[in-house]
Amino acid sequence: MTPQAPVNIQRPRSDDRALWDVAFAVYGYPALLIAHRLKVFSLLGDGARTLPDICEKLNIQRRPAEAILTAATALGFLSLQEERYSLTARSEDYLLEKSPSYFGFFWDMMIDNSEVFSYSNLERAVLTNSPQAYGGGDIYKSHEEQAELARRFTRGMHSISMTLATAWPNTMNLDDYRIMLDIGGGSGAHSIGAALKWPNLHALILDLEPICEVAQEFITRHNLQDRIRTHVADMWNDPFPKADLHFYSNIYHDWPRERGRFLTEKSFKNLEPGGRIIIHDVLYNDEKTGPFAPAAYSMLMMGWTEGESYSALELSKMLQDVGFQDIQAYSAFGYYSIVTGIKY
Repeated sequence: MTPQAPVNIQRPRSDDRALWDVAFAVYGYPALLIAHRLKVFSLLGDGARTLPDICEKLNIQRRPAEAILTAATALGFLSLQEERYSLTARSEDYLLEKSPSYFGFFWDMMIDNSEVFSYSNLERAVLTNSPQAYGGGDIYKSHEEQAELARRFTRGMHSISMTLATAWPNTMNLDDYRIMLDIGGGSGAHSIGAALKWPNLHALILDLEPICEVAQEFITRHNLQDRIRTHVADMWNDPFPKADLHFYSNIYHDWPRERGRFLTEKSFKNLEPGGRIIIHDVLYNDEKTGPFAPAAYSMLMMGWTEGESYSALELSKMLQDVGFQDIQAYSAFGYYSIVTGIKY
């Protein structure tokens, strides 16, 4: 019997790191959330420490401690020199509670709702096209019905908004505007950032009552009570108060497209000639081939809301369709961009 020739195995055209990156991300990135919950960053905020010292302070053993510390170091949140771990500038800016750009409240919200980003719940969200947060359903209806839930969510969103609020005002000139209506404004971070940039600008934060209560805390903290007020209202059903600037941050991606079109048209009808709309969000490129961040944000929305990420081109067309002109889109800070237009 003639022996069979061996079958060659074709070598893949690229290495397998991208596949491993998916698996490693599932296990590696939660190390940062665990480190945060264990208060590693606040511990190191008092000074550099050795691994044995950290183990003693946190009451955990060497193997898990070294795993989370190495992950945090590899991702640029810690440095290791002469066997002592210390915070990097990134962690000092974003992971110490005393910092005005503290991100930790948002991480707390992720941890407290970790079931949302479990594989099973995200798969269920994809298969049913329905959010899974708070056991499923409309999170904003839950916020209307449960005031404390709304307050915790608002503080978590403030955690990511304040840094953004100090950045986007540097990308445009709003000297000619007098009243900014911060629609769905949450904690008022963006009103605060705008008011600090433009001393002649006043702001109204439009949101539900328990959320406006949280916003008032932050307004008072920044001594801006004379220039920023809250306005309790439902953006879908109540009239907008008079303003010459309408601002939306992290709003459009929360809702289906028809809701975005509704808000765009409502703003156009309420603004006087010369009025401006600003949409501040994480956006796809125009071809919707990336970047990865807005794609991941859409998956985040699958877990939490009925919304999705948009491209600047899609939002620009939405503005154009209702009558806005001089539409511009550009990067603002980090993953965030701005789309803006004027009513003539």
